[in-house]
Amino acid sequence: MSFDGLFTKAMVNELSLALKGGRINKVHQPYKNEVILTIRANGLNQKLLLSAHPSYARVQLTKESYENPSEPPMFCMLLRKHIEGYILEDLYQVENDRMIIFEIKGRNEIGDISYKQLIIEIMGRHSNIVIVDKTRNLILDSIKHVSFAVNSFRAIQPGQPYVFPPAQNKQNPFQAVEGDVLTSLDFNSGKLDRQIVEHFAGTSPLFAKEVIFQSGLANRTTVPNTFMTLINRIRTGDLSPAIMSAGGKDTYYLFPLGHVIGDSKTFNSLSEMLDRYYFGKAERDRVKQQGNDIERLIINEKEKNEKKIEKLQDTLIEAEKADQFQRFGELLTANLYAVKKGMKEIEVLDYYDELEGTVIISLNPRRTPSENAQRYFSKYQKAKTAVIVVMEQIELASAEVAYFENLLQQVQTASPKDLQEIREELIEGKYIRGRQKRNAKKLNTAKPVLDHFHSSDGIDIIVGKNNRQNDYLTNKLAARDEIWLHTKDIPGSHVVIRSKEPTEETIREAAMLAAYFSKARNSSSVPVDFTKVRFVKKPNGAKPGFVIYDNQQTVYVTPDEEMVLQLKKN
Repeated sequence: MSFDGLFTKAMVNELSLALKGGRINKVHQPYKNEVILTIRANGLNQKLLLSAHPSYARVQLTKESYENPSEPPMFCMLLRKHIEGYILEDLYQVENDRMIIFEIKGRNEIGDISYKQLIIEIMGRHSNIVIVDKTRNLILDSIKHVSFAVNSFRAIQPGQPYVFPPAQNKQNPFQAVEGDVLTSLDFNSGKLDRQIVEHFAGTSPLFAKEVIFQSGLANRTTVPNTFMTLINRIRTGDLSPAIMSAGGKDTYYLFPLGHVIGDSKTFNSLSEMLDRYYFGKAERDRVKQQGNDIERLIINEKEKNEKKIEKLQDTLIEAEKADQFQRFGELLTANLYAVKKGMKEIEVLDYYDELEGTVIISLNPRRTPSENAQRYFSKYQKAKTAVIVVMEQIELASAEVAYFENLLQQVQTASPKDLQEIREELIEGKYIRGRQKRNAKKLNTAKPVLDHFHSSDGIDIIVGKNNRQNDYLTNKLAARDEIWLHTKDIPGSHVVIRSKEPTEETIREAAMLAAYFSKARNSSSVPVDFTKVRFVKKPNGAKPGFVIYDNQQTVYVTPDEEMVLQLKKN
């Protein structure tokens, strides 16, 4: 648990310096459990993210861009009514818990002074955002409604009085001294990290393990001393927010954690660190939820075509016996005098065999010798035709598999906006039954919104993240002599450098983007082809996003998320 009570205290201090006394100018709710407040404070417009996401609940300043829905949710509308244009007078933590209260003051619609509280509860899947009329202590609304049937202690619903969660009755570590730590812990019972969490409010297993680790030989002297050293560090703001990477898993905290062995990267502020840590994580989770049906359909269609190819290949093996059917027909014709009706088989001299051996030919006893010969000639004609048809079908099914592999990669790197475009593409392709035709028509006529990055040289690099964007970027937007990139034989995005003669460094950075937004995102030494746009062609009748190209060169790169972020910031 990285966002513990101690982290909450440090975040409140950071937000107080940046936002206290600011005016709430805008309220947006880009996603179901997240609200963005644009606050004008200290001469700057700051974006405050309030998240009640079950896995990614947090409060922070953010510089990320969020796509807002065309119609704001009801909770967003209510927040606009009650706090837009109001002043953020104060914000503070409740005791040492993961709760923050924003004290908001303004004038209501009839001009009277009105006091509101925006309460953020960071409690895992029970996280919530609640707007309260402070004068009456009455809940106006919440981002999640909780009835007494779900929680017998308190209800979080409009019209109910706001009740704080039950107190845990733990010691406040910021008011403790070494003696309090010593008397709280039983050194004979072991599991000292668990005891720290049980006795001190706001501490998490992550913090407690760090206390024990830094204590070295944990005893009655070292543990209380280390505990107070770390608490004083948080109290005085001596922080260096860090993300630690170990075993393929990232962890963040107020400072580098010695007990997490791995790479560590520090940041200038808690909010900057959280922006980096949650880069893409929450969005991918939302895409996974919203696009679960699309992903399942794509996988099913891909597997269906793969099975079809297997069956067609079996048919092809059978069809390859065409020459044998022709041979049997001709041998029977040459030996009709020896064939009698009612025979089940006949052994004849095989004059096609260089050794002039014999061959046994199966017969239908109910047919005449001539009909048996004709039967083999008919099989020959059918098999000969089947080879052509089966080869065509295998080619079509292989194209479908490649198409769905490409779509699957796009879903895995899509934003919610990209996902909607993929859904519309599947509707157009008759893979999904079309609904909301009016919206689909509007989407088809609108220009896709593309992702822009800038190289170290300041050159614009554009990335298409789905077939609609790829087609628009490559076939309409890009100039003929600009540079086009794509991973070699790997599903991925089209990338265009808006320059006719980019430097080697820009080409390498664009290639890294092409590798990052491809199926090979987690691979190393990914081959990326690049050529001029004039050498990229879309065949007539080809699937969306499909192109052929020539005159290419290949560069090998390893995807780097840090560089992607830097190119985005540029």
